[in-house]
Formats: sequence, structure tokens, C-alpha cells
Amino acid sequence: MESELAPILGEIRFNEDGLVPAIAQADGTGEILMMAWMNRDAVVETLTTGRVCYWSRSRRGLWRKGETSGQVQRLVELLIDCDGDTILMKVEQHGVACHTGRRSCFFRAVRNGTLETIADPEASPDALYGHVHVKSAQGGSDTQAD
Repeated sequence: MESELAPILGEIRFNEDGLVPAIAQADGTGEILMMAWMNRDAVVETLTTGRVCYWSRSRRGLWRKGETSGQVQRLVELLIDCDGDTILMKVEQHGVACHTGRRSCFFRAVRNGTLETIADPEASPDALYGHVHVKSAQGGSDTQAD
């Protein structure tokens, strides 16, 4: 299957670590849900199965969105930007996208010179992940739990 995808994969400019930023956008509403990283295998699996798969830098392995939490993303359309160095995926999001239990990872906004939380959790991280340790929102990059 990868050979059939070679022309598409050839258009993606993976960085020196073999990764490309991937933005998940809710199909229909246009809401930006999250940003994560994909490597070649994650792109191939996503295009082949229709279930979004990322590369987890912290676990150094493929991360199938929702494999722990059940909050699955189904691919509707994959777009590659003009430079080939960023992927945008229109997805059908089942449940919340953020490991904090919020619909979107982008729940903090700078307003009037301060950082405000603009969205409350819709699900409990404990209920989504059980005993899995989840880093805080300020815990840095690659904080996805599932």
C-alpha cells in the first residue's frame, strides 16, 4: 500500500527527525482541535485505515488517537500545505480531542494581556484514561495521553 501512496508521501517534507506537524480540524465546524506530529508510517496508516494515527514523541511510537480514551478521530480529508511541511486533517471527532477533557487543545486565550481559560472540560481525564498519568496543560509538548 505504501508504494501506492509514494506520490503523496513524496510531497510531504518531513523534518530532520522524520516528522511533520499535523493539525486536526473538526469537519463541518472548522474548529481547530489539536496539533500533533506524524511520521511516514502514521501518514500511511491514517490514509489506509481512515483512523487518525500520530507519532508520539514521548513514547517513541505510533499513537492511534483514542486507543486509550475511546476519543477516536476519523479522517475525512487530508490536506498538505503549499510547502509540504504541514498537514491539515479534517476529522470526525468522537468525544473530546484534548487529554484535559476539553473538546479542543486550544482552550486558553490571551485576552487583555492575561491568559484566560475559555473552555471547561467536557469529560474527566480520570474517566478517559483511568490510572494513566497525564501531564498538565503547561507540561510542555507531546502531552497527549492516548
